[in-house]
Amino acid sequence: MAFALLSEKMSDEVSGLDLDTSLSALAYYTRSYLPIFENTAASDTHWVPLPDEVRNYKKLKRTQSVAESIGSNSSLYSGGNGSTNSSSSIIRRSSSTNSLNSLNSLNSLNSLPKLHFRDHIWTYTQRYLAAEAVEVAATAAAMSNSAEGEVEENGSRDGMRLVQLLIACAEAVACRDKTHASALLSELRADALVFGSSFQRVASCFVQGLEDRLSLVQPLGAVGYNIAATIGSVGDTDWEKREEALRLVYEICPHIKFGHFVANASILEAFEGENFVHVVDLGMTLGLAQGQQWYQLIHSLANRAGRPPCRIRITGVGLCIDRYKIIGEELEAYAQKLHINLEFSAVESNLENLQPDDIKREDGEALVVNSILQLHCVVKESRGALNSVLRIIHLLSPKVLVLVEQDSSHNGPFFLGRFMEALHYYSAIFDSLEVILPKYDTRRAKIEQFYFGEEIKNIVSCEGPARVERHERVDQWRRRMSRAGFQATPIKMIAQAKQWLGQVKACEGYTVMEEKGCLILGWKSKPIIAASCWKC
Repeated sequence: MAFALLSEKMSDEVSGLDLDTSLSALAYYTRSYLPIFENTAASDTHWVPLPDEVRNYKKLKRTQSVAESIGSNSSLYSGGNGSTNSSSSIIRRSSSTNSLNSLNSLNSLNSLPKLHFRDHIWTYTQRYLAAEAVEVAATAAAMSNSAEGEVEENGSRDGMRLVQLLIACAEAVACRDKTHASALLSELRADALVFGSSFQRVASCFVQGLEDRLSLVQPLGAVGYNIAATIGSVGDTDWEKREEALRLVYEICPHIKFGHFVANASILEAFEGENFVHVVDLGMTLGLAQGQQWYQLIHSLANRAGRPPCRIRITGVGLCIDRYKIIGEELEAYAQKLHINLEFSAVESNLENLQPDDIKREDGEALVVNSILQLHCVVKESRGALNSVLRIIHLLSPKVLVLVEQDSSHNGPFFLGRFMEALHYYSAIFDSLEVILPKYDTRRAKIEQFYFGEEIKNIVSCEGPARVERHERVDQWRRRMSRAGFQATPIKMIAQAKQWLGQVKACEGYTVMEEKGCLILGWKSKPIIAASCWKC
């Protein structure tokens, strides 16, 4: 039964009526589920007492019978016969002490309507029907919840099994046990579906990474991995697909937009009151074809309080020099419409080979350096490449260095630790994609397979120089930046960041929080992107 039994007191009250108890199913339900039958406000409804009222009425009924008997005996006494003389003496003795109470009770009872046996039958029949309806509804809801719970339980069980298989396979690959790892991969291929649940989809990317890593494993007794094959495998994915995936990530996910928002706000603050400004963009906005970040910055500078800067310089650093030039021409044309003098230049170099003389600085300009998801690519085991880049930036003496990076530890010394950290990190990202896009949306598959999937495969399968996705937590970046001579500049715009998150209409689940002067974009408390500012 969905409901509890009535209390013993309620049963005792109902049993006091001269009714067939089999007609009252209400005795097996709590009264709180039947409030509709306690409404007696309608004037056209026959008044039916509740059990408490019935109990009181029964007591009054018994009093009424005595009083009526008294009245009847009194009328007989007025007729005068021998049998009533003794009764009249009893009546006179009784009336001397109770006549007032009897009259009050009689007047009260005359105001009550008469109840019949059929009234009680009707009342409890209606309550029986209502209780039956409540029980049917409760049973249906319980069955529905049970079915949904069973589906969720089965899904959770399958997900746990998939996690166990992935970890077991990663352990086998780390131990160079090709036989066991191949058997586990065969089982994983059947369960890790590209168009399955969010975890099945992220598992499919890790399976591809494990397959690639297993193919590079040297026989037992050999040292290391086939580094040449690792380097050769990078870039097999069609670059057009990767570019399309990057564009979709920018349009659909708030990750990159969050970095652009924090960077532009920090740059505007650094350029306040400056007439000659210079921005050095490491990676040139990730290679996005439109240079979206700088359109927003130019517009904000043109409309800032006071007067706009007299001259703006933007220097892009990267290898896609032809694309950068096209972007620069478009930015210059846009700035001209806003009556702003903009000069764009490009430096054809990756960050590891960047030289101090590559970036031209002029006297009297305020310079800032912008790095959106770039510096982790030069974090190596020796730390020499990153130190070189930071040293060059320090020589430029920027007013601020804006650093935006993935907030996760994918650069640990041990493969299994990196694997587990990446599995946790990208599972959160794939969960967010499940909320944003439908299951069979091709845009979602492109984002997962050709953007985040490529990052996963690089973390899992590559070693040495080929492993460029060396994400680190913001605490580790603090230590690195401090050793390079930079000081943290707190970002005090948590309120604006939360307002921005609402304006871009990011799905529910994304959060912005402040941690030790940094702003962190997360998905349900899991950090995804961290933004920080530094000065010399």
